[in-house]
Amino acid sequence: MKLVYFAWVRERIGRPEEIVEPPETVATVGDLVGWLKTRGEEYAYAFENEGVVRAAIDRVHARPETALAGAREVAFFPPMTGG
Repeated sequence: MKLVYFAWVRERIGRPEEIVEPPETVATVGDLVGWLKTRGEEYAYAFENEGVVRAAIDRVHARPETALAGAREVAFFPPMTGG
């Protein structure tokens, strides 16, 4: 699965994207975030306030309880504002 990071999420993690193979126990976006937080302090820092970071699965906004089954890409980004 490809993970893509935007804005300050990317800055905190230190990379724009990566390919990962999460364990089978990772079934939802929330599970993925929890697993990522165990991968190092940069991930723990990026996801320290899980309620702020937004996600999209294959370019469609997703909630923490959204299943990852069949996902090719998951993107993480801070909230967006219009103007």
